Amino acid sequence: MKILSPQQIRKADAYTIENEPIASIDLMERASNAFVDEFKKHPFNDQIVWLFCGTGNNGGDGLAVARLLKGLKYEVKVWVAGSAEKGSEDFRVNLNRLSGAVSVAKASEIYAADIPDKLVIVDALFGSGLNRPVDGDYAKLIDFLNGIKASKMAIDIPSGLFCDQPQNGAIAFHSDITITFQAPKLAFLLPENYPYVGEWKSVDIGLSSQFMKEVECSYYYQRVGDEDLKLPGRPRFAHKGDAGRTLLIAGSKGKVGAAILSSKACMRAGAGLLTVHTSGCAVTPIHTAVPEAMVSEDANNEHITRIPGDLSNFDCVAIGPGIGTDNATVRAFERVLKTVSRPMVIDADALNILSRNPGLLERVPANSMLTPHPGEFRRLVGDWHNDYERLNKQIELSKKHRLIVVLKGAYSSISTPSGEVYFNSTGNPGMATAGSGDVLTGIAAGLLSQSFSPTKSARLAVLLHGISGDLSAQSRGEYGLIASDIVDFLPAAFRKL
Repeated sequence: MKILSPQQIRKADAYTIENEPIASIDLMERASNAFVDEFKKHPFNDQIVWLFCGTGNNGGDGLAVARLLKGLKYEVKVWVAGSAEKGSEDFRVNLNRLSGAVSVAKASEIYAADIPDKLVIVDALFGSGLNRPVDGDYAKLIDFLNGIKASKMAIDIPSGLFCDQPQNGAIAFHSDITITFQAPKLAFLLPENYPYVGEWKSVDIGLSSQFMKEVECSYYYQRVGDEDLKLPGRPRFAHKGDAGRTLLIAGSKGKVGAAILSSKACMRAGAGLLTVHTSGCAVTPIHTAVPEAMVSEDANNEHITRIPGDLSNFDCVAIGPGIGTDNATVRAFERVLKTVSRPMVIDADALNILSRNPGLLERVPANSMLTPHPGEFRRLVGDWHNDYERLNKQIELSKKHRLIVVLKGAYSSISTPSGEVYFNSTGNPGMATAGSGDVLTGIAAGLLSQSFSPTKSARLAVLLHGISGDLSAQSRGEYGLIASDIVDFLPAAFRKL
């Protein structure tokens, strides 16, 4: 799913109107019906619905929604902010269509109104084309609405929120649920905007599929069912060597669990042969917990000090989970980077070593996958003032060093050397638990050692990791979810693809 800029959204509307062809007012009706279809899925039947409409096309959407909800027997009232006489053509048409069936008041009268106990506020003041902060009477109105205790929904985008630039303190409507049209806005996928957006749902309003196919963009939202992420069947005569040879360098005293979680996930991701190079103290636990894996024992009992002999036989080398940052481990990591030329998976302590020794980044093989959480990423690139700056730092890191960077979190973002970013749709807050990242490392390494490209391996790994986490949460709940559960549900996650 392509994530478009406000300018591209306007072009998509115009292209659809011209080439379907369809009148602008009818496209607005289509969008409003799509919003109402989602509205009906929420338990608002015994509540009063107040719609706050601007005088542009977003307000026109709000007026059409009000008429449709009234037709469904909801108790509806419209509040218009601004001069109705100066409204857009489609706004005026929809205002006339209300024909007295719905009470319409000036938004400036809201301050003296009695607020019902059971109220749903629907925001239709401003659309996605907003390019400057809301001020004056509109800012006062939004601030007042934010202070009302009620259920709150936004049509397309919360008013005052910018699509693709930082808020910098500008006021915006605080929505519980945002129903957006055709595709998510970039703003919805960044943590700093959650207080405004709440939970969101994208609804198809039939914008031109030809335009959506041909329009160029750099941001994508990946979902279960995407054609380019479906898994091929394995050949009848495939053997374990065909399924990839993986080396995982992981584990040290006190952090053996990270190596075990990553090893299990790697095997569950379909790796044919897995060798785990680990410190001496971890050998017996790994043999016991992951009998499918071979183990290469380091000369040191507590941490990693060397690398196995010939690394050229491995299709993928992954390093980081639980290795620590001992000086001898740093030197071992340096030797790995000197030896390996194929794309690697680098996580956890290996990322911390890179952040302390930034010159090593130049030695990381092209198209390798870095999988930091926000703290590790901050240590790699420095701090940021807002999430847009953070995203730009991620893209810059990928481009400069020809790396795939997986920044973990809600809507994990995957940036590529060519500057594309894929946001992920799967996963849940229960996955914010120790060891979850080690599982992702194992999945990514297992996929990369097979026949998948580095970018596809990263995208698949994040998608599958999230699907498995969602299945775990459905079975065991978010609070009770642990990283081992994610491994347990991986086979079911693979079946979904």
